Amino acid sequence: MTIPSLSIDGRRIAADASPYIIAELSANHNGSLETALKIVEEAKRAGADAIKLQTYRPDTITLDCDSDDFKIEGGLWDGRTLYELYEEAHMPWEWHRPLFEHARKLGITIFSSPFDTTAVDLLEELGAPAYKIASFEAVDLPLIEYVAKTGKPMIISTGMADAEEIQEAIDAACGAGCEQLAILHCVSGYPAPAEDYNLRTIPDMIGSFGCVTGLSDHTIDNTTAITSVALGASLIEKHFTLDRNGGGPDDSFSLEPKELAALCRDSKTAWQALGQINYGRKSSEQGNAQFRRSLYFVKDMEENEVITEDAIRSVRPGYGLPPKALHDILGRRTSCCIRKNSPVKSEVIK
Repeated sequence: MTIPSLSIDGRRIAADASPYIIAELSANHNGSLETALKIVEEAKRAGADAIKLQTYRPDTITLDCDSDDFKIEGGLWDGRTLYELYEEAHMPWEWHRPLFEHARKLGITIFSSPFDTTAVDLLEELGAPAYKIASFEAVDLPLIEYVAKTGKPMIISTGMADAEEIQEAIDAACGAGCEQLAILHCVSGYPAPAEDYNLRTIPDMIGSFGCVTGLSDHTIDNTTAITSVALGASLIEKHFTLDRNGGGPDDSFSLEPKELAALCRDSKTAWQALGQINYGRKSSEQGNAQFRRSLYFVKDMEENEVITEDAIRSVRPGYGLPPKALHDILGRRTSCCIRKNSPVKSEVIK
């Protein structure tokens, strides 16, 4: 059976490789290029495989309108218009080149989520090695097709999408030429409660869609992400900030540097712990095998004496015959003199 895989910047991503960790910079620059550059540095220091941007302008993602259709009700951004939110949150396009150059200098992969074709064109000029389609754009099949035509690996987040919409997105990507595709299970709540994640969906997605599958995690700690590895997640994406109390639109549900480092470490440990189906004795157990129970004589015995229940016991260590041999030994005779506290060996029994 062929394991689905893709490769970004030479890093293979698949179920039989350690999880690929994406730190989502999103709006956590809070209007400062210096902060954005620092986030890239901290993502590298934490051990993330990639830093991801979002590439849009307010006018490429929404309309400058304050009618009810364009106002946010409830949640983190209650009362704001979409245009106002995206005006604050967007990554200025002139920042992309210095961020790409900085990431490459540090040796961390950098790519982005484009939100329209002009964003794709900008990212192509910068040599983006991959693309991420955000959950809200998973229904934008023309955008998916446009990205697919770049020939780059694509990751599609599936928050809010049902099975039919996920399949449509996959078909659009593959039909337009995408040969390396991953999908991310996602809950598009900010933050999202762990109980909404239904992580058992991940192995079903793997079986149903046949793609490399991962998790875009909007919970406020690492528990959900680490658990997803045990269920087959090959990629994990988490929002990342320098300070959760920074006041930006995405800060409150983002990981801080120590937490991202823990995610990178612990997700790898979880993957290593999965291993393979193996009932054999493990290397770390070899030295302890001697402490298993075995049969020992508990009194002195003469040659040709009948072995009775009061003559032997099952005890630690494990240098004698295994306890399962007890019933075969009882009633037999010794072949030599036996000293108390010596192991029961086959050669001392007739």
